[in-house]
Amino acid sequence: MTTKIVIIDDHQLFREGVKRILDFENSFEVLAEGDDGSEAIELVEQNQPDVVIMDINMPRINGVEATRQLIDKYPDTRVIILSIHDDENYVTHALKSGASGYLLKEMDADALVEAVKVVADGGSYLHPRVTHNLVKEYRRLVAEQSGNGDQYIQHADIRRPLHLLTRRECEVLQLLADGKSNRGIGESLFISEKTVKNHVSNILQKMNVNDRTQAVVVAIKNGWVEVK
Repeated sequence: MTTKIVIIDDHQLFREGVKRILDFENSFEVLAEGDDGSEAIELVEQNQPDVVIMDINMPRINGVEATRQLIDKYPDTRVIILSIHDDENYVTHALKSGASGYLLKEMDADALVEAVKVVADGGSYLHPRVTHNLVKEYRRLVAEQSGNGDQYIQHADIRRPLHLLTRRECEVLQLLADGKSNRGIGESLFISEKTVKNHVSNILQKMNVNDRTQAVVVAIKNGWVEVK
């Protein structure tokens, strides 16, 4: 099935670059483009896309507010926010507005394609570094609530899930929690990106989760990975 896409970004060159990447995928079709959040609802109404890729910083109506308005009117639309900010406050506001994905503009082409596929399939996708920052914040809050401060983070016992995953998959899961992309994981373990993708797919299936972010959150809650 074809995934129908609308792109909203006020930088034409960047928008054209995103479209060019998406056009290489036979299963993607970019239906329309806009340069401001105020156009988002109109373009969605006209084109009925599956996924909207939305810049966070735009004049008049920013991406977060445009996403909120869009989801209120068309709750089935999936939105991926594009941003230069990896701060958890930006991410939290974007997710609260109803966005299903959050990508940093430094992403590579593979990350963009993967994000669209995951989000179109009903999952959520966060840029690996964003995931890492959110996990650190989550761990910090848990530490505060437990009253153990930073010692909880530094000295928590790590129990690798060898009952569920292979040793290599445990290594990949740890690198996911470290905020590594597929390429970064491959470079760290001296394996190909294709092999990394296979390991990630196996991890998601075995952990019964939909995406990388959920896998990392579950791993943190169970003490399966270390947050550095």
